Amino acid sequence: MINFNGSLENDSIKLFNANNRAFKYGDALFETIKVENLKIIFLEDHYFRLMASMRMLRMYIPMNFTLEFFENEIINTVKSNNLENARVRFTIFRNDGGYYTPVSNKTSYLVEASILKNVLKESYTLDIFKDYYVYSGLLSTVKTANKLTNVLASIYADENELDNCILLNEKKYVVEAINGNIFIIKDNVIKTPPLIEGCVKGIMRKKIIEMLSKSEDYSIEEIAISPFELQKADEVFITNAIVGIQPVTKYKKNTFKTLIGKKLSEKIKALV
Repeated sequence: MINFNGSLENDSIKLFNANNRAFKYGDALFETIKVENLKIIFLEDHYFRLMASMRMLRMYIPMNFTLEFFENEIINTVKSNNLENARVRFTIFRNDGGYYTPVSNKTSYLVEASILKNVLKESYTLDIFKDYYVYSGLLSTVKTANKLTNVLASIYADENELDNCILLNEKKYVVEAINGNIFIIKDNVIKTPPLIEGCVKGIMRKKIIEMLSKSEDYSIEEIAISPFELQKADEVFITNAIVGIQPVTKYKKNTFKTLIGKKLSEKIKALV
């Protein structure tokens, strides 16, 4: 079952027409959300990020679109699929009409829930995707439906038997992985690209930065990262809302430890 504007429908029902703006222009936003035991993980963070993104894209936010409304729509969708643990995608798109200039800034939403799978891997290989770039700037920090670079990088990863790829910006600095933010560890310093480099404003990224800013063992730096720094790193890990922390074990000919990444993963779980 899917939830379209508050109505639970069979997922085979026809919902869109040829004038759908998400289809035509990628005029849409989405959140990928983890639900465990019918509890939405980091609910408020997802909600406020979505609200900020809608404002940035000049989308109309109805008065009833409250935190409680957001929570209920997600949980109702999860329950309708007879799930307690779920991966949820909450998509907001501008309503039909217009060419580049929309007829209206009012929106519709679609909530989908699927089985939550344990996708953490013990062995994890990545490389750099160089064919196309993510452009630095605030628009790249928003989770829009414009994800062609990620799609092409995923195809490249699949063709080359990689688990993931590192995306670069036009300045040739590290931005993120295909499906998450990236952190590198050297000695007791942990680095991650700043938002101005074009990385998504990840929920898990935010939580890790908050946690490390209070740590006595490690320092956290939001700083531009060259691809060459990856080869000198002690550890590398990727983060997103579904997996949490995924340690990387191999990049090109380099192999990495995973000790610190796994420790941080346990600390993040304690926050939930």
